[in-house]
Amino acid sequence: MTTKAKTKKRVSACTINFEPVGRRGGCQKNESLLACARQLGVGISSICGGQGTCHACKVQVISGSVSKPTPNEYKTFTAQELKEGWRLACQTYPTSDCKLNVPAESMTTPQRLQVEGLEAKVSPEPPTHAYHLKMKAPSLSAPQADADRLLNTLNQRHKLQCTRVDIDVLRIISERLRSWKWECQAIVRNDEVIAILPPKSHQLGLAIDLGTTKIAGYLMNLNNGRTLAAKGAMNPQISYGEDIVSRINRVIKSPDEGVLLQKLAVQAINELCSDLCAEAGGKPEEIVEAVVVGNTAMHHLFLHLPVKQLALSPFVPAVSRALEVKARDLGLSIAHGAYVHLLPNIAGFVGADHVAMLLATEVMQTERPIVALDIGTNTEISLVSNGEVTTVSCASGPAFEGGHIKYGMRAATGAIERLRIDDDKIQYQTIDGAPPVGICGSGILDALSQLYLAKVIDESGRIMNRHPRVRNYQGQHEFILVSREERKGKPAITITQHDVRELQLAKAAIRSGIQVLLEACGCAEDDIKQVIIAGAFGTYIDISSAVAIGMLPPLPLNRFRQVGNAAGMGAKLALISRASRAEARVITSKVKYIELASVPNFQATFVQASYLGRYRIKDGRREKLNHGD
Repeated sequence: MTTKAKTKKRVSACTINFEPVGRRGGCQKNESLLACARQLGVGISSICGGQGTCHACKVQVISGSVSKPTPNEYKTFTAQELKEGWRLACQTYPTSDCKLNVPAESMTTPQRLQVEGLEAKVSPEPPTHAYHLKMKAPSLSAPQADADRLLNTLNQRHKLQCTRVDIDVLRIISERLRSWKWECQAIVRNDEVIAILPPKSHQLGLAIDLGTTKIAGYLMNLNNGRTLAAKGAMNPQISYGEDIVSRINRVIKSPDEGVLLQKLAVQAINELCSDLCAEAGGKPEEIVEAVVVGNTAMHHLFLHLPVKQLALSPFVPAVSRALEVKARDLGLSIAHGAYVHLLPNIAGFVGADHVAMLLATEVMQTERPIVALDIGTNTEISLVSNGEVTTVSCASGPAFEGGHIKYGMRAATGAIERLRIDDDKIQYQTIDGAPPVGICGSGILDALSQLYLAKVIDESGRIMNRHPRVRNYQGQHEFILVSREERKGKPAITITQHDVRELQLAKAAIRSGIQVLLEACGCAEDDIKQVIIAGAFGTYIDISSAVAIGMLPPLPLNRFRQVGNAAGMGAKLALISRASRAEARVITSKVKYIELASVPNFQATFVQASYLGRYRIKDGRREKLNHGD
């Protein structure tokens, strides 16, 4: 029998459309939605191997008909959630063409990264405009200066009032116009020519989210607002301190290090810029506008502004308003006269990245209270209600990004990203399905939640010595996630007592920040309409795990919304839309900032928030809740 005869033809019974990843394809008869997703390359998490016990593969059926819910699904979802179409992909079989929503928490890490590249939903209205020009060459009878010739042609043909040419453009104008036979694209910003490009060149923009740990870059077509390429890189400043306070202290002790830190950030952005252009088939000199967002310290280090006052009470920035700076003055290698726009800051530890997140998530349009938080080494949290914004900043540290955790690592191949404990059995999923080498933020949060629910850890965070996977190693208890035998002789991957304490501090910072906002605004937890979670770590976490350990308030899971790198999305909006820049300024003007150090009894709230479990905090006291509450 031939190979062709042996091969079974894949017969599609119906077509499944997976959103927001935009993947569509056929599903065979008697094939689950999870199996179909795998065939089509849609990364949906599944720790239990499709047994319906891990509940990681939640999807929402938007349209179409599917099989009836299984007993596992009745246990997983409320009646209302089932009515809304929520199902487990591994337990659900389509009976017609279907459209599905795959939420961020159900996606594998590579799939989530793809979704972060979704387009900004705004009509392009960039601050720069490209004008095609064809000029007559100078002659003895018309010996007009090259710059005057360009300006006159530009103003006459396009009815402009352009009066200036950038000095760096003047330095190359004569050679360029002659080599292009007096045909070019003039890039105009307000009344200034900031670049001249070849006739068939692109008008590109660069959006940068300059994070404490990571830098995210987006290359965009300014004419249509499309994202052409996106890429992330580690912030090289991390070798001078994992957190912003460490970097500020380095600069205070040695001003020369401020120069070095600025150069490191610029060098990383220039490298990102080159990589993005190579991927999209563009050139760095075609980038005629840039937007950079970051927390206030990163903003000041990038601009080489004074930072000492950020570390001293009352923690004020040198400048908070929006700024526009020539890219070359910062060392960026893009178009000769291009500008960098920096969104406004809010306070010493709440910067333009949080403003960008609020801009992208459109929270100002709601009347009922919304909590919006951007989780990172420094976590910014806002409570938005009736157009007013109250904001705090929490030093959550690097634990949820793998820092200070014995086997913690970034979200890379082989990192455990999902984890469940079933009696003595550990079920986990690694990035790219590779052998486990460590555990990243989402897996760390799962581990803490599962250890608490399995009563391996008590509510105070103490590891109890009553589980076969608990061992005493070098004087402290630790829990074995992946044994030496399972790793074929390599050291076991564990969660230590020290790891648990680091995680408790991180989650307590976030929960106590939320609590301060609720009390300051006279808002009860049940009044919260929605909790928006942004940031690299926040994108990947299992919300039920975060609620189980008390990092987030005990609200129904459908009130939580994970939005990915919303700061990057806000930067993209500001890049292509002048109206978005104006809206960012309005948002900033409506923010009331609370410095946690000034809050009475904050330390008591922080201590209560360090406990594990589902609870509410009232007047500095913790009220423990049952799982049904």
